Formats: sequence, C-alpha cells, structure tokens
Amino acid sequence: MAYATVNDGSAHFQATKYTGNGSAAHAITNTGNANLQPDWVWIKCRSNAFDHAAWDSTRGASSRILPNTTAAAESQTNFASFNSDGFSVNTGDIVNTNSYDYVAWQWKANGGTEVTNNDGTVTTYVQLNSTAGFSIVRWTGNGNTSGTIGHGLGAIPDMIIRRDYSVVTNWAVAFPKQETSKLMVLNTNAAFGAASGMSGYTSTVFTDGSGSDSSSSIAYCYKNIKGYSKFGKYTGNGDGDGTFIYTGFKPSWLMIKRTDSANSWYLIDSTRDPFNVALAELEANTSGVEATGNNRLDILSNGFKIRTSGSAYNASGGTYAYAALAQNPFVATNDIIALAR
Repeated sequence: MAYATVNDGSAHFQATKYTGNGSAAHAITNTGNANLQPDWVWIKCRSNAFDHAAWDSTRGASSRILPNTTAAAESQTNFASFNSDGFSVNTGDIVNTNSYDYVAWQWKANGGTEVTNNDGTVTTYVQLNSTAGFSIVRWTGNGNTSGTIGHGLGAIPDMIIRRDYSVVTNWAVAFPKQETSKLMVLNTNAAFGAASGMSGYTSTVFTDGSGSDSSSSIAYCYKNIKGYSKFGKYTGNGDGDGTFIYTGFKPSWLMIKRTDSANSWYLIDSTRDPFNVALAELEANTSGVEATGNNRLDILSNGFKIRTSGSAYNASGGTYAYAALAQNPFVATNDIIALAR
C-alpha cells in the first residue's frame, strides 16, 4: 500500500491540554491547521491520581477502557461525544473535575466508519487512516487459537496495542519488527516476555493467540510513516550525555519503555512541554500524577536526546522501545527537508 505525504501531522494526531469545569458537555476544541475529528481519545488527569481512560469511535462514546488496569470495558457517560473539531466530556473525576488539569491524546482513523476485512481467518472490522498509517481493528474470537486477524495497514505493523475489552485481562503491546514472539503489557512495567496474544505478523494479518474464546477485542495498529511517525528502539549508554535518537521530525508525542528490564511506560508531549527540557512525564501503567522534575530528555527538530543516566531512559546497555509522532515533518516522505514544529 502506498502512503501519501503527511504535510500536517495535526490533521492526524493532537495532544491537547484542558482544565475541567465540572459541567456536562464540556467541549474540548483542537487547534492546528486542521480541525481534527478524533477516533481514539486517551485522557489522563495530570494534577490528580486518577486512572487513564480511553474511548474510540469503533466501540462508541459510552464504552470506556482504562489503559493502566485490567478492567473490562464499562458503559458510562463520562465521555459525551466525538466532535468535528475535538470531543466533549461530561462530569466525572477521570475527565472533568472543576479546576483539575488534563491532557488528551487524539488519533484520527476513519470517522467511525468501519470496513469489513476478510484477509484473515477471523472477520475483522477496520477503521483505516492510510495516510497516517493507523488502523483501529475490532473482532470477536472464533475459538481458534491460531486464527489470523486482518489489520488493514498493507504493511507489517511497527506497533500494535491490543486488548480483549469484554473480559478482565492485560493490555498487550507488540513491536513486531523488534520481537516476533514477545510482548509487553501496557498496564504493568514488565519487560518483553513470552506471550501468546499476538504473533505471525505479515503485511495483511497477525495471529490471534487469544482467540480460543468468544471475547471481543480491539487493536490500535501503527506503521512507520517517514517524516510523521517512528516506532523503533535504542540502546542506552549510561551516561549523563545520553543517546540521541533520530526520528526525522520534531516529536509532538513520545512513549518510551525499557524492554529488557522492568520500567514504566513514559508519556511525553510537546503540548505539555513546548520548551526543553521536557519535564512533564506521565506513566501509562499507573494512575499517578504528572512528574515535572526529572530533566531526562530534550525534544529536538529531528528527534530526541536523552540527557541523564538511569534505568528509566538510559541504562548502560539497556534496550528501549519508543513510539514517536510529529506535528509537522522535518523530512517529508519525498525526502525534502520540511519545517519543524
């Protein structure tokens, strides 16, 4: 599948800060050159210790999953709607307490419209944003532990975040080009470990190792898009003058996880930290408040630079997986230098 040039990353992903007002139908409006209508919204309260919460337009605004827990999806009214230029939330600590600070990470797929995919042995329903290399995939297990799942990307995924949302279970995260037989768990700090949830990655399908029951699953699948997204790995040098990681753009969002040892999933974005040092960190696997005093990395025009030693980002010989998204590309898909964010 050929992917188009991403000229404005804000048309496909935005990180948005807001302050709760405690009122119903509190509208959060996106900025940037494009009015992003999101299909996956992940919200975290920055100022108080509440769970992460996520919604997607595939499952609908009333179905909430908590990324840092094993809880099954629950029907509730915290999230009001996906809007043409953002989203609206109702009352509730997790999304909208008066004067509390929040951040929302938002991805565009296909406006809530699914397409039936029969590439695998299990029928899936896919929302695809081919320009940004992102798909939301929904399916129901068919009792076959070797069932294959069509993901719609047209290329081997670089990252998959997957969840059986109808049951109590862990979140699985795959980096298929780094480890073909191991997964990490979004709601824990565990290293790469042997797991049966996903394997057999191809340009059209992956194997659903948890398909032996009739539970309902959702997967968020990503493909590297030059100049816009990068899913990769690096090795720490254990030095205060840490590793530089080239992405080809200034990241607007980063997720970093040590893969060979237990460590949290760190979430950083340039909306909360528009200037270096990038201080504001949230942990995907905990409900903790935002940390702002670690001085651990700089966000640069063409990547990011670790500026401290330590296990979280830069243990000597430690291996790390990362996911990065841009607002404006530094190197576009045609290899022409573009303006950084």
